[in-house]
Amino acid sequence: MRALAFLLAVLAAPAEAAICRDMIFEDQPYTVCEIQAGQDLRLFLNGPDGAFGGFTALEADLAQDGETLGFAMNAGMFHPNLSPVGLYIENGVEMVPIVTSDGPGNFGLLPNGVFCVGEDFAVIESRAYDKNRPPCRFATQSGPMLVIDGALHPQFKPDSDSLNRRNGVGVSADGQTAYFAISNRAVNFASFARLFRDGLGVPNALYFDGSISRLYAPELGRSGSGFAVGPMIGLVLPKAGN
Repeated sequence: MRALAFLLAVLAAPAEAAICRDMIFEDQPYTVCEIQAGQDLRLFLNGPDGAFGGFTALEADLAQDGETLGFAMNAGMFHPNLSPVGLYIENGVEMVPIVTSDGPGNFGLLPNGVFCVGEDFAVIESRAYDKNRPPCRFATQSGPMLVIDGALHPQFKPDSDSLNRRNGVGVSADGQTAYFAISNRAVNFASFARLFRDGLGVPNALYFDGSISRLYAPELGRSGSGFAVGPMIGLVLPKAGN
């Protein structure tokens, strides 16, 4: 019955809309939003007055152009001033260079990676990206990688007690579908990575962030309010009536 209800929702939704759904995997609750290549998926950082910091300011800015958000989430780690920690490309312009050295914290837990939006989608290990850069209209670097060519990150421990709410992105093998997921309870890295590999069937996935993880999904009544964030990714739709 649940599968039938979800199928009917997919068929009834506008072709350009994000499809966000709640799901249970290994007894943990998640929300997953599915975006297809060719949809108007963009990264956002700054508005006319500096960093947007959240979805409300971004929505207000888009509304001036007759647009709205179908879905959005925070998309990569950032400094206290909300600037990206690693590679950030917006509208084809590299605003922050790639970081390929290891370092402290989750970002420096190599391998980390890059999520690239071009003609299709890709999650690419950062050093591999740096050696052979694909054409990305938008790109954000974060870390660690969750799934690398079908394998979980080698430093993840299945029984780790490092629990947090987490969000990230995985890409289908053909590059045509990006799955954005957020945990609705605290989970460890291994559990979150298995969601992408075993629950969603993607060969490569990238961690975005932890305790500040936020999701804007109006179809599910989620506004994504909370702490200020740096890079955000969102599906842009024409505003109703435009």
